[in-house]
Order: sequence, then C-alpha cells, then structure tokens
Amino acid sequence: MIKYCKKCVMPNTRPGITFNEEGICSACQTYEKRKTIDWDKRYKELEALCDKYRGSNGNSYDCAIAVSGGKDSHYQVDLMKNKLGMNPILFSVEDNFPMTEAGKHNIQNISEAFGCDLITLKPNISAQKKLMRYTFEKYGKPTWYFDRLIYTYPLLMAKKFNTPLLVYGENVSYEYGGSDCFDTYSARGILKNGVASDMDLDELIENTGVTRKELELTVALSEKELDELDPIYISYFIPWDSFKNYEIAKKFGFQDLKDEWRRSHHVEDFDQVDSRAYLVHPWLKYPKFAHQFATDYASRMVRYGLITRDEAIELVRRHDAFLDPLCVRDFCEFLGYTKEEFWAIVDKLYNTEYFEKVNGSWKLKNPIWENKCTKESLTL
Repeated sequence: MIKYCKKCVMPNTRPGITFNEEGICSACQTYEKRKTIDWDKRYKELEALCDKYRGSNGNSYDCAIAVSGGKDSHYQVDLMKNKLGMNPILFSVEDNFPMTEAGKHNIQNISEAFGCDLITLKPNISAQKKLMRYTFEKYGKPTWYFDRLIYTYPLLMAKKFNTPLLVYGENVSYEYGGSDCFDTYSARGILKNGVASDMDLDELIENTGVTRKELELTVALSEKELDELDPIYISYFIPWDSFKNYEIAKKFGFQDLKDEWRRSHHVEDFDQVDSRAYLVHPWLKYPKFAHQFATDYASRMVRYGLITRDEAIELVRRHDAFLDPLCVRDFCEFLGYTKEEFWAIVDKLYNTEYFEKVNGSWKLKNPIWENKCTKESLTL
C-alpha cells in the first residue's frame, strides 16, 4: 500500500525517497535541516570559490552555467554574473520539439538580459526520434537521450572551454528525495540523480540503429577528466526556493505560461515551460510511480508554507492523473504515433501494485484524498 508523507503529499513510491519513523519524507527532513545551517558561512564559501576562478582565463570566461532559459537559469546567471562578478559562458540543450512562445522568448532573453554568450546544442533529430521511440516503448523514458545530454554536454563543454567552475542549480536528490541524497556542494555525481542515469549503449545501438558516434556526447567524463573540473550545486550555498527564483527571474524578463497555456497536469505555470511534448516524460512518473509534477510542486508549496497539506491534496486530486492533451498532440506528431498508439503504450506502463482497472480505466488503489489526516476546509 502506498504511504504518504505526513507533512507534504509525497508518496513512498518516489524512487530513492525514504521516510523516518514519524512518517516524514526525506525531502521534508532536508527542508527542516535548513534551520540549522549557517547560510552566511556557506555564501562566503561560494564567494571564495568565485575568487579562486575569477579571471583565471584572462579576459575570457571564468565559469560556465548549465541553463535551459527557465526561471532557475535566470536566477543562476543573475547570481553568478551580477552579484558575484563572474564572466560566465552558458551551455544549453534544446530538445527539437515545437517550443512554446514563452520558451522561445526565455532562451533568447537569458542571453540578452545578462549580456552572456550562449552555446546551444540541438541534438541529431534522426537519432533523437529513434532513441525516443525505443526508450519510451521499452522503459517509459522517452526523453532519456535529451536528459542525458543536459547533464553530459555542459561537463564536456566546460572541459573544452577550460572553465572548471561549472554551475548547476539544485541537487535534485537532496532537495526532493532520491537515492543520491547527500548535502554536498560538488555536482560530480550529478549523473547519479536518476534523471539521466546510464543506459547500455550496446542495447541502444542494437535496437535503434543509431551508431556509437551518434551517442558519443552521452558518454560521461572519466574520473580523471572530472578531476579537472569543479562542478557545483548552487542549492548548497543558498536556500533553494523555486518560487523566489521565479520572482527574481521575472524582474529580468522571464515569461511564464500564464497568458499562453493552462496545463491540466500542472499546478503552476512557470516551471518546465519550454515545450509541450517534453512534459510527457515527467508525467510518465504517474503510471509508473503513482505521482508526477503536480505532487512534486504541491509538496514544495507545503514545505515553503504557501498552502496547507489539505490544499495540496486537492491539487493532487485535480491534476496528477490528467496529462494535458497538447503535450500528447506535440509528442505524437514529433514521433509519428497516433493518439491510440500512444495511449496503448502508456497503458502497459501502469504499475498494478498501485493501480487497478475499473471499467476500462486505471484507478489509483490508495489515493491520498482517501487517506487525509485532517478535515481542514479547502480554499482552492
């Protein structure tokens, strides 16, 4: 039976998450630990790191930032360039999907607003489609290739441009619960966070027809090569807050989806705004692990004190199961599926430990709204 965190709405089905004896998830425990951290001291550690690398390449770049153009990317560039006086180069990966208007604006804006050079990788579309179809149908992970590049490409480019200080945002495993849950500034282990973990390249080559050369950018740096870099998580040095990052990003021209698209399976309009088709992947956590982005964000909102747990439960009830049809449309058009073919593949991904079929539809066996601990009135 699924168990839910007593503080937020995160289930114990999230890969790598743990619960203590009181029934509190590791992400909530991590958030509570913030009260014991000397953040002034940690910020000074970040300043010292910047002092170490500032001007290390003369008038050229002295750090690199992995960006998407999103709210967190805007926040990181503001921090590193405007507040800490670094000269960053930005590295991004575009997924080749049709972009939202907000996504088009934001990736241009992050270069223009901060006056930074931006190098963007657009992956081999032919290889991307072959790999997406295979990893979607076999593992329910259609964007593995793209996600893998998001992590490997900045590391490869930081080495190429001699910018050892490579900046990432939050440590996903530590902030939100995961198997690689360590409070560390070093992002050397970023490929272990579960988002884009290793896949057998021989299997991919044999089953998709892509070549090893086409997969070369997905190969992680060796330990010796990593020793030449100093990749960091900003969330170690500064309390990470998605909503505060959003407010700062808006001051520099970041656009959300408020006037463009209201997504049925999201509870906010400012995260993962770049493309519609990509959002199929994070939603697929729902049939596999009985929660998705709505649960993730509702849990953050509870931790940040923005809503009550009962309000979060209602958000999960309204949004978690309902993948937006525009995401399905763009995804199917890109890969050549019919909607019937798409949903037939998804149907096979449902975990029968958590779901049962009732009148031809999948129903969550133990939904959180049937397990509420309080009778708090809902205000949403």
